[in-house]
Amino acid sequence: MTVHFIGAGPGAPDLLTLRGRDLIAACPVCLYAGSLIPPAILAHCPEGARIVDTAPLSLEEIEAEYLRAQRDGQDVARLHSGDLSVWSALGEQIRLLEKHAIPYTVTPGVPAFAAAAAALGRELTLPEVGQSLVLTRTSGRASAMPEKEKLSAFAATGATLALHLSIHVLDRIVEELIPHYGADCPVAVVYRASWPDERIVKGTLATILGELQNRPMERTALILVGRVLGAEDFRASALYSVDYQRRFRGRDSRAGEGED
Repeated sequence: MTVHFIGAGPGAPDLLTLRGRDLIAACPVCLYAGSLIPPAILAHCPEGARIVDTAPLSLEEIEAEYLRAQRDGQDVARLHSGDLSVWSALGEQIRLLEKHAIPYTVTPGVPAFAAAAAALGRELTLPEVGQSLVLTRTSGRASAMPEKEKLSAFAATGATLALHLSIHVLDRIVEELIPHYGADCPVAVVYRASWPDERIVKGTLATILGELQNRPMERTALILVGRVLGAEDFRASALYSVDYQRRFRGRDSRAGEGED
């Protein structure tokens, strides 16, 4: 018996990985975060599978489901939205499984920030504009931010920011970021990236609150902030420059020669 943690992607059913799909189809038990996993993904479950929505369950109740599957010798597909490496509650569940000596695997998924960038048609790192992306959030009821992980500290670097689970405090975010990025810094708010009801609102730190005044968004909105969102006159990457010698573009044009 094995528990397979699967990142189910940002919302669009066809953004589920092939590995994730095949694992779901092979497991007689499926636990899924019902508030964020589209029903179409559950169609991959085998006929007769035990399907449990964990949205209303406590950690102890989820633990009981794992123990029940262990007792019955049944593999479990455990679905979480986006990718499992951030804000997924994966860590605490793995700790439980290890306590009970239950084996597990982890299959990554398409993260929300990547789906948001795709919806915007933007690269989040551009030469000499921004080469770092900070994935962060603000304090909430479920989890407070560590003392040293202040938004102002991240903003001081000028890196592109991807703010999750923070749309409810956008006014405070704007106030804190303007001194570091400037009022004219581009902002994009992407609501339910890749879902049928996806919405995108663009503006600057000075205008974004007004843009959203009559278009409220809930917790599933991602906030992106950074100069890369509006940059047009940037230097092209050296990667494809004719003057850039690398392993697969040698001086005599033969693959395998030249330097990285």
